[in-house]
Amino acid sequence: MKRLYNNRFETADFHKNARKLGLFVLVIGLPIIGISCRPAATATREPATVRPSSEAIAEADQLYASREDLMKVRQGTVALRQAQAEDQANYDLAWRLAKFNYYLGAHSPNSDERDKAIHDGIEAGKLAVKLQDGKPDGHFWLGANYGISAKASVLSGLTEFDDIKKEMETVLKLDEGYQNGSAYLGLGQLYLEAPGILGGDTQKAIQYLEKGLKFGPTNALLRAKLIAAYVEAHRNDEARKQIDELRAMKPAPGYEPEYNEALAQVQKLEERIK
Repeated sequence: MKRLYNNRFETADFHKNARKLGLFVLVIGLPIIGISCRPAATATREPATVRPSSEAIAEADQLYASREDLMKVRQGTVALRQAQAEDQANYDLAWRLAKFNYYLGAHSPNSDERDKAIHDGIEAGKLAVKLQDGKPDGHFWLGANYGISAKASVLSGLTEFDDIKKEMETVLKLDEGYQNGSAYLGLGQLYLEAPGILGGDTQKAIQYLEKGLKFGPTNALLRAKLIAAYVEAHRNDEARKQIDELRAMKPAPGYEPEYNEALAQVQKLEERIK
């Protein structure tokens, strides 16, 4: 009986001590839980400096001035792409990317680079048109990229005649004299070089090019394409007159590469009318 009595009190003491121990663990545990739930301290970092798009544009334009060196065009394209990654809605970046890719697609000797540049140029042109449909730059460079795409692929030519025509006609509505009559050059070249089955028409080409010359008398490529159209139409005397005028003119400042390119085209045409 005595043992039972002691067991009862010992049991009571045990439970009493257990409750104290549990309370102690709970009290000690709360700060631990609080510590474990506290957000870990993070090292403060300085925000990355984002280069203004205007700086990238200025750099790219400076590189484009030396575009006869294709490496400069590639470097300018990289600068524009990096800026666009941070400023995707910038119209001036988009149309310049279309322009740079056009030049690379028209002049690169590497077929893979050429194809990629044409594809990227078309996408950049589409973005520019989407961002600012009421400005001519995006429409012009989109149409220009469609043009070299049509040259590179017969299949593309079958589908892109109307696309080129639409974009260049839009430029004329927005700014008829854009870049010294370059939209007239685009349309003249389109009608001159497209097969008759697609809508090619030498007489229409001459009409567009002659009209364009009124807006861009110093546009050497436009004049060279008019000479080509005259030769195609067997209007050789008029072709010779334009050749003389091309050789006598001074290249427009900043357009020396295009002037040299026009002279190279004319040298080949002269062989046909000797």
